[in-house]
Order: sequence, then structure tokens, then C-alpha cells
Amino acid sequence: VQLQASGGGLVQAGGSLKLSCAASGSISSINSMAWYRQAPGQQRELVAGITIIGGSTYYADSVKGRFTISRDNAKNTVYLQMDSLRPEDTAVYYCVADRSESYYIDYWGQGTQVTRLQ
Repeated sequence: VQLQASGGGLVQAGGSLKLSCAASGSISSINSMAWYRQAPGQQRELVAGITIIGGSTYYADSVKGRFTISRDNAKNTVYLQMDSLRPEDTAVYYCVADRSESYYIDYWGQGTQVTRLQ
């Protein structure tokens, strides 16, 4: 499975970004996808996840009400809409895929940098 993430960048206070992650390869084995992030000097954290079949979602408390994860199964793509970005959202965001529905990391994509300007 290959994951191609895109959509990161710089954003001003109150701004929004939308990340995309396109999956290819043996995608029939994937049952959930998720976004993790890692800021310098901090641990990696699960931000949001979605199951492929049922569309069940998970959000970290820190992003609830501001971020929305969605999927387009026809395009094998998962999105992360990020609104009302805060300085603490600044991190490298990674798209991951899991063979289970638990948002674990079986496959990584390359990271995409998100920076909320002060």
C-alpha cells in the first residue's frame, strides 16, 4: 500500500487547510485510515481516524469541533479539513492506513508540514 499525502502549508490565524491522502496498491486490505501528527520534540499523536466501510470516526479531544475527517472510497482518498487552526496544531502530519479498524499504523505516507503562523 502506498499513501500520498498533500495539502500542507502555512496559514494565518483563524485560517483553514485541507489535507488529502490518496491510497494505492493493495487497498482492499485497508479497513481504516487516519492522520497522525508530530511536532518537534513531542510524541506522535493520533489526530483523527475513519473506518473505510462504515465511516466511523475518531477525533482527538484537542481537535474536536475544528477538524473533520472524511473519505471518498471511489477515489481511495481520505481528507482532513482543518479549521480554526491554532499554533499548537503546527506539526508534520502523516497519513496512515491500518488493516484493522483501530487506526493503527500498518502503512505510512510521507509527512506534510502544517504551520499556523503566530
